Amino acid sequence: MVSLFDSLSQLEKRGDPAALCTIIRERGSVPRHTGSKMLVYADGRFEGTIGGGEMESRVIHDALESIRSGEAKILAYALVDPRGGDPGVCGGEVEIFVEPIKPSPTLLVIGAGHVGKALAHLGKWLGFRVALSDDRAEFCRPEWAPDADVYLPMPMADLPRNFAFNSETYIVLSTRGVPFDVDGLPGLLNAPHAYLGVIGSRRRWATTAKRLEESGVSKEKLAGVHAPMGLELNAETPEEIAVSILSEIIMLRRGGSGDSMKWAGELEEAGQ
Repeated sequence: MVSLFDSLSQLEKRGDPAALCTIIRERGSVPRHTGSKMLVYADGRFEGTIGGGEMESRVIHDALESIRSGEAKILAYALVDPRGGDPGVCGGEVEIFVEPIKPSPTLLVIGAGHVGKALAHLGKWLGFRVALSDDRAEFCRPEWAPDADVYLPMPMADLPRNFAFNSETYIVLSTRGVPFDVDGLPGLLNAPHAYLGVIGSRRRWATTAKRLEESGVSKEKLAGVHAPMGLELNAETPEEIAVSILSEIIMLRRGGSGDSMKWAGELEEAGQ
């Protein structure tokens, strides 16, 4: 049998959300004891047990809510009087810690050219789980870009059916031009994500946005796209452009301003 710890490890590799439910205190007669665990997935599946029955059903419900909210909670139950609302008749009391396991931040790089390769490398160094996609299979492979965790050799329009997007997915389009963005962006706009950016000039994005509007994409959805993506660094090389793009993502993740941190005040006198 696969242990819960193996399952937790696989969750981390896939970047999926879940909630770990652990009995942290028990008194009297209870079905399971301190340390018993149950892992609840976002789709309602679960592994392990903390006692079964109505109590476990209630915990699963609260675990799904914790997955959605990202907030941990402690649940307390008396197992005495079902007529009074208790979820059992064992006679004891139990407390359960519900810990949401947030999905790993994932950098989805679409377009595995020189900039995409640099983005995958820098993203991995910064601690992101990196997924790399390109419709050209010869570029979407470890021999070309060795830093990705997942390779998705397919057209951009196929990604919503083949990749698990979530609230911690950071999507960066380092694609080859307007036609690719117009074809693939509509599906991405409807997928869960924390960030969606498109490379290129202002003129390129204006052309892309116009074509998308003409095809029925709303201005409200297009307003959420970071385009051109990145901070203004006057970057030229693929590596510098990757720094610009990842800098914007870090700024947004951490609530930064993007301003220079150089102090404009007078230097303090020595010794003070």
